[in-house]
Amino acid sequence: MADTATLPNKPKTIVCDGNEAAAWGVVLSRPDVVAVYPITPQSSLVEYVSQFIADGTLDAELLNLDGEHSVLSALQGAALAGARTYTATCGPGLAFMFEPYVRTPGLRLPMVASLVTRDMLTPQCVWGGQQDAMTVRECGWIHMYCETVQEVLDTTIMGYRIAEHRDVMLPVNVNHDGNYLSYGVARAELPGQAEVDAFLGEKNVNWHAALDPLRPMAIDPLTGGSGGPGPSMFVRYRKGLCNGMQNALRVIEEAHADWARLTGRHHAPLVEEYRLDDAEVALVTIGSMTGAAKDAVDALRSGGKRVGLIKVKTMRPFPVEAMARALSKVSAIAVVDRAVSYGWNTGPVYQEVLGALYRARHMIPAISVIGGLAGADITDGHFARCIEMAFKAAATGQAPDGPVWINEND
Repeated sequence: MADTATLPNKPKTIVCDGNEAAAWGVVLSRPDVVAVYPITPQSSLVEYVSQFIADGTLDAELLNLDGEHSVLSALQGAALAGARTYTATCGPGLAFMFEPYVRTPGLRLPMVASLVTRDMLTPQCVWGGQQDAMTVRECGWIHMYCETVQEVLDTTIMGYRIAEHRDVMLPVNVNHDGNYLSYGVARAELPGQAEVDAFLGEKNVNWHAALDPLRPMAIDPLTGGSGGPGPSMFVRYRKGLCNGMQNALRVIEEAHADWARLTGRHHAPLVEEYRLDDAEVALVTIGSMTGAAKDAVDALRSGGKRVGLIKVKTMRPFPVEAMARALSKVSAIAVVDRAVSYGWNTGPVYQEVLGALYRARHMIPAISVIGGLAGADITDGHFARCIEMAFKAAATGQAPDGPVWINEND
């Protein structure tokens, strides 16, 4: 673990895992209230944050509560009182948090929560996957996925800038893959506190003393139906939330651009195009799998194959226009998911990509690939097979009818 005696006044290099990187991002963002409950593979993240608070590195109120439902409920109250807040969870913990989770965006509470993604039950599983985060993708939270330890640290900080923007005012999930990033150790650059303070600016949770006993008010009253505020008010709330989500696309790009100017580190804000300009086919990836996928692309490029990659960074709101522009450059794709969509018998990212293809009026063969469930490796060999399938689809104009399951016989 890195030295926690003092916060850096200027950037320094550390070696840490993804959970510690997230914890450092939290420390540098200076939240007022942190609420925690442990769950694998998130536990060490909140342990790091708790230690930072205990040794005085982070001046924040720490709430050790009896479960995830209480964690997010307490943070709602803290945010309503004007506090910047943080928590982290995953898997069954996220499921237990579901009621306050769906309530938070409707209240327009800007907060940051890490999802250290893992596969859901049942069969019993504590290993990495993205089923938990994908299951709640329609709840109104912004979702950004990280590829590297450095991206975890940087995106955690950017999350506060995005959440608290007056045109957004929505909670942000910074998602990093359990096992592969939570415990994977890499070099990371820790920005200086002054840099982060300048980047985030003044705290703006937009509820300055909303819970004021001298100014009583109802929070989340019964809305709609024939009594009290009618359906039109409910519609205005829903429309406002949708507008905030769409505004977030611009704000995410602005935050990433400002972070790059400040630190010199460039992360794709919405989608990343890798070796795509002259590509015939492409992989579409999300999260930590992308590193191995890029290795596969590079190896095939060295053999003369025109292949590229599109990485999804922002899953919610889904960057339809950016994805459509990227897809318009290729003749076939293989979309690799680390989760399943039961209703479609495909992966959830695959569904989103189909929508972007329709928007682009670019009807090309699209292969749904499902792999990496329960922490299974997706290797460069797996990705090479996916690319071969994409070239075959480009040549024939047809993709397989159903999903391609990798790891099934591993």
